[in-house]
Formats: sequence, C-alpha cells, structure tokens
Amino acid sequence: MTVNLLNFDLEGLTTYCEQLGEKRFRAVQLFRWIHQRGARDFSAMTDLARSLREKLPAQARIEGLKMLSRQDSADGTIKWLFDVGDGNAIETVFIPEDDRGTLCISSQAGCAVGCRFCSTGHQGFSRNLTTGEIVLWQAEFFLRQHLKTSERVISNVVMMGMGEPLQNYHSLVPALRVMLDDHGYGLSRRRVTVSTSGVVPMMDRLAQDCPVALAVSLHAPNDALRDSLVPLNRKYPLSELLDACLRYLPAAPRDFITFEYCMLDGVNDQPQHARELLELLRGHAGRGVPCKINLIPFNPFPDSGLLCSPRPVVQQFARLLTESGLVTTVRKTRGDDIDAACGQLAGDVLDRTRAAERLAQRRVSSVHPIRFAAPAGDKQT
Repeated sequence: MTVNLLNFDLEGLTTYCEQLGEKRFRAVQLFRWIHQRGARDFSAMTDLARSLREKLPAQARIEGLKMLSRQDSADGTIKWLFDVGDGNAIETVFIPEDDRGTLCISSQAGCAVGCRFCSTGHQGFSRNLTTGEIVLWQAEFFLRQHLKTSERVISNVVMMGMGEPLQNYHSLVPALRVMLDDHGYGLSRRRVTVSTSGVVPMMDRLAQDCPVALAVSLHAPNDALRDSLVPLNRKYPLSELLDACLRYLPAAPRDFITFEYCMLDGVNDQPQHARELLELLRGHAGRGVPCKINLIPFNPFPDSGLLCSPRPVVQQFARLLTESGLVTTVRKTRGDDIDAACGQLAGDVLDRTRAAERLAQRRVSSVHPIRFAAPAGDKQT
C-alpha cells in the first residue's frame, strides 16, 4: 500500500524521507513540487536525486480527490463535490472577489454537532477527513489551470465547510501547517480562519499548536437559546466558551474573535436578543471579549423548520449592535443559486449517527421553545 504524500506537512514529509534514507532538503524539494507546482509525477521532479525519483513510485503517491461534479454560480462562485469513498462526498467552495480569492473547505464528511440551522448537521456524521482531503491542493491547481495562471489563486482559507474542524484535530493541524508553510502555500495566519461551534479544550490546544484566525459560531445570546440551536453548548456553555476565547487572543494573529450569528426569523433576531448579546460580550469577565460580529442571513433548507430574518430585521439588529460600539457586518450571500452559501453544504453523506432522526424528534418534542415575547416598548416583527 503506497503512502499519499498529501497527508504530510513538511515535518511529516521530512520524517518519511528520513525513513527512506534521504536528507531533510529532499523533503523540502518534494514538498515544493507538490504544493507550489501541483506535480503528481515523480519523474518530472528534476532536482530530486534520480535514485529517489526511481524509489518513490513503488512506495508513495500524490493523489487528490475524485471530482463528482462542479457547479458555477452566476456570481463567479464555484462549488465542487468530491468523492471521499464509501458513499460519502464533501463540498468545497471558491469565492472570488476583487481583492482576494477565498476557499471554504470541509473537515469532515457530515457533522456530529447537529446545529438546527445547518443542513450538513441534518445529514449526520460519517467520518473525519484526512489531512490530504482537507488541504487546498485540488482546488488551487484546478483554478490555476482554469484561469490560465501560474500565480497563486487562493489567498484566504476558511474552515467553514462541512464538519466541526476541532473535532478532527489530528488531521486539521497538519493541513493548516501546509497552508501556512512558505514552502507550501505561504498563507498568512490572518488569512486562514478556523470556525468552531465551541470545542473548548481544542481551542486551547490550537492556541498552542497553530494559532490562526478564529471564528466562533455563537448564534444566541444566552445558554437556554443556544442549547436549542447549538447542542454542543450543553457541554461547553457560554461562560466557558467566552473564557476560552479570552485565552486564545494572546496567541491569535488578530486582536479580536469573530462571532458568527445566523439570523433566524422570530428565534434570535429581536431587539432583546441584540441587547442580551451586547451585555454578554461587553460584560464577560468584567472586561468583555474583543470581537467582531458577523450576521449571517439564514439559507433555508427542507425540514429545518426555520426561516430567514427579513432584511429590515437584520438591519435593525446590526444597527443596535453598531450604535453600542460593536463592530458588526452582515455577510453577503454568495453562491446561493448553487446551494453553496453558508449552512447549505450537505453533499452525499451516509448518516451513521442517526443525527437526522434525532433532530426530527427534537423538533417534534419542542415546537419553537426558544421564542421570546417582546418587552414593553419593542415592536414584535
């Protein structure tokens, strides 16, 4: 059985080459051929020793994912569906903008967290991806060929695709190191973002092992509401999550944490929710959490039982936060005509955890337990 070299960061590849009796600089050469030139053929790697070029084909391979489909949005967004075996598939999305090219990548086939507003969570969880299945090799070199350029196309990476990245930590960190390595893709830590629903112990580990920009899926200003929307909150409630954010900041490449907040009609989008959110983030630990709020319009999908907040409600919510001093943005929806927008990635996932069944039972047993009456003086939208 040959080894897929895409599964190694530079240190891992160095160890592998040493096992073959090769020196470190050979690993650097090989790493550059793979991640800077997109090479798959060992015989074409002309600066490698002939003995190594002849040795590698019997023991190693450079194997990307099989593409099942590609869809192009009217706005330039591209979505790929990749086969990861055993009936599982993952989705990857490229979002081109004037000043950047952002790749949204997955960390798992499916997701075990089961957030109510995420179609991937409703699909359930199948397995963790390997480092080679996470790294951006496949997309980067497809885009270079597609755009007829030898320059790097992907400038930003967000771990906001399918899965909870910090529940696949073993594969995540080497993938991040490949992205950051100057011999690989040379991305800045500020331009690589890991999104988490709040796996507190692994947030602490990431701060020590490979601190990149952090986005936390918050979505609610109190534990009762977040318990219903993000089940992981029952294990790591808001106070513990925000403490972990404060611990992460000294190592982070940015001086703030991004909090993602999906706007759900009548659920978490009312003025009292905005005021609670302000109190939570500005008052935590007596000093608050330096942050930016990213409001995300919900992208409806079948069986979610949820609707997107009307635009005026989103704008009012943003205004309340901004006027109180919190930096707040509203995410522009991209690729929704090809189901590539936030929360829409599902692919073809075998649900071995029966997550969809459990979510359906939860909806039946508690029909909208998380709505709040508007306080006096507030207009219920």
